[in-house]
Amino acid sequence: MQKRKVFISSVQSEFSAERQVLYDYLTTDALLGRFFEPFLFENVPALNAPPSAVFLNEVENSDIYIGIFGKNYGFEDAEGQSPTEREFDFATKENKTRFVYIKRVENRDEKENLLIKKAENVIVRRSFDTSEQLKTGVYASLVNYLFENESIRTTPFDATLHSEATINDLNEERIRKFAEVAHRKRSFPFDYDSPIVDVLTHLNLIKGDRVTNAALLLFADKPQRYFITSEVKCAHFHGFSVSKPIPSYQVFKGTVFEMINAAVDFVLSKINLYVGDRSKGVIVDTIYELPMQAVTEAIVNAVAHRDYTSNGSVQVMLFADRLEVANPGRLPVGLTIEQLYVAHNSIPANPLLAEALYLYGTIERMGTGTEDMAKRCVAIGLKLPLYSQSTEFRTILYRNNDNNDVPVTPPVTPPVTPPVTPPVAKLIDIFENEMGRQEIQIKLELADKKHFLQSYLQPAIEQKIIEMTIPDKPNSRLQKYRLTEKGIELKKILQKNNS
Repeated sequence: MQKRKVFISSVQSEFSAERQVLYDYLTTDALLGRFFEPFLFENVPALNAPPSAVFLNEVENSDIYIGIFGKNYGFEDAEGQSPTEREFDFATKENKTRFVYIKRVENRDEKENLLIKKAENVIVRRSFDTSEQLKTGVYASLVNYLFENESIRTTPFDATLHSEATINDLNEERIRKFAEVAHRKRSFPFDYDSPIVDVLTHLNLIKGDRVTNAALLLFADKPQRYFITSEVKCAHFHGFSVSKPIPSYQVFKGTVFEMINAAVDFVLSKINLYVGDRSKGVIVDTIYELPMQAVTEAIVNAVAHRDYTSNGSVQVMLFADRLEVANPGRLPVGLTIEQLYVAHNSIPANPLLAEALYLYGTIERMGTGTEDMAKRCVAIGLKLPLYSQSTEFRTILYRNNDNNDVPVTPPVTPPVTPPVTPPVAKLIDIFENEMGRQEIQIKLELADKKHFLQSYLQPAIEQKIIEMTIPDKPNSRLQKYRLTEKGIELKKILQKNNS
């Protein structure tokens, strides 16, 4: 976790003792020391640069400005301004969080009075008499800052009520479809026709008209409006390390369901797929070089357990020898890397998100995902996955170590009918008569048009599973799509297989 930098500003000669008290307090306190890194000019080594340049550079690189104003205005430069006022003005210009503390004194310099009035016009300031009172005031301000920025909280992030959003910011149709699927897969006590307030209340996602962060991530039209870093960045590299230009790179946004589906489709569309024949039935056996369930679990874990207050994003990177899935998050206290390879207690960072993903069928069981990933990979001859924790949590699934062009299982006779990818299978399943592009995307719950075209529609058209109703005018506003005879047959087979 990166610490927030705190710039302490004052007339040094007047507040030398208070400055050192604050510095020592912020570096040694059990709570504040975890989150903040104070700066004092006294601790800067000799530099070949004017002090004013060093001051303003440090203010720019800081997250929080603490101003201590007292009796003296301090040294004035050629323009008649003190370093303290310049620092305050610069912090204001840069939109820094500012906390100002005024010492109660008599016979204050007139310019210092003007500086205090300037500060009072833009922020709420506090007064103090002693160093102990200053320390208490700073502690209260910084703890409140941590709560406001969700760095510390009494409830998990996903269970916290959003400060602005209400139930009107949620998509009713998404909630109804969730209830329908959860009712069918997990015997959820509500279905499509149930009142959405009952569904959300049962899931602990609302309180009155206010909604939790989890509700927005699950059902808002544009969750990134509330959580800008809630996205999954996917990249495919042909080699063994990050290199530019990146052959394939996409950023997926939307609800957690949409991001997970898009990221899984991205990976599956770029790894080897081995196919069998119809010796065991009408459906062709297909085996991905990485177990599809393991790929899905790795991405689900990253999205469900990440730290949504971080400026980082979930990253999915496919290399020639491995798949890496990283997220800005940490293992729960008490859970070790070693325990991830065996059955362990489920301690999700975002329990409401995890529960919804389970009810929707995105994950099969709670607390066994990492163990299942390891077993599935080893079962088809791959190396044991690697889990690691540093500034982020990372899962690495290894592809075939010897030669990635050689399948894990011996190749078998090609099928009579080419197999379809999971995205195309989903597309076939939802098709009804003639449908427009937007209608199809809504049915698939896909917000990303580019991803829909690349992973769903274009492959289906190329395999002659879907055709245009106006083939001579592919970009016509009246363009619709329908299943071909081949597509109709495949839909019958898929429905029979799933029944």
